[in-house]
Amino acid sequence: MSRLVKGELLKTATTRTGYAFLVGVVAFGVLNAVVVAAASGGLDEAAEKQEAFAGLPVLPMLWGLVGAAGEYRHRTAAPTVLVAGRDRGAVLLARIGAYALTGLVIGAVTVAASVAVAVPLLRDDPGPDLTSAQVAAVAVGNLAAFVLSAIMGAAIGAMVRVPVVGVVVLLVVNFAVLPLIAGVAESAADLTPFGAAAILTRSTHHTTLSVGTAALVVAAWAVALVITSVASERRRDLA
Repeated sequence: MSRLVKGELLKTATTRTGYAFLVGVVAFGVLNAVVVAAASGGLDEAAEKQEAFAGLPVLPMLWGLVGAAGEYRHRTAAPTVLVAGRDRGAVLLARIGAYALTGLVIGAVTVAASVAVAVPLLRDDPGPDLTSAQVAAVAVGNLAAFVLSAIMGAAIGAMVRVPVVGVVVLLVVNFAVLPLIAGVAESAADLTPFGAAAILTRSTHHTTLSVGTAALVVAAWAVALVITSVASERRRDLA
């Protein structure tokens, strides 16, 4: 399995798409830090200041979806299974593991950039400065959200197999359907992978779930999607 993961990781780390997503995610993190810390007025609560470090989990989810679905669009999924000589479910798990690792890297770079930009700007806001523990807690939450989101994206991509369709549906659900759900029942929105991931990254602090519970919700979604995608992969024709 380790060789499979290395092979899949090599593919994900040597594509221009991966670098484009890295630049885009980091750019959003820096922009969010500037907007929240410098342009939103006085922040006098720790929860408000923590939003300056928040990432956008839907981006690594899109990264995993586009990459995994692209294997079928470019017809490289079948040759990969044949060359590996392994069960197609094992190959998919290796692919998902590779996207989890790249999600971790993207998350680490984004968090580092956000912290470097936001911490100096937040010193000008009223109220006590965030402690190192509070900053570290947000960083860990973002890393977890990015890894789990990349996993979910790769699992969804393996099931959808058409990058454009998957991207459109994901964006519509995240930016159109989820707000409608939240307007009717906020607790229901928080139980979706998008809502729970937002809590985990601290991009919102008016929620019905604790950060710990949100982490469990996102992890449960990730596990369910991985199991479903592997089962689907073993039943469907790779051609």
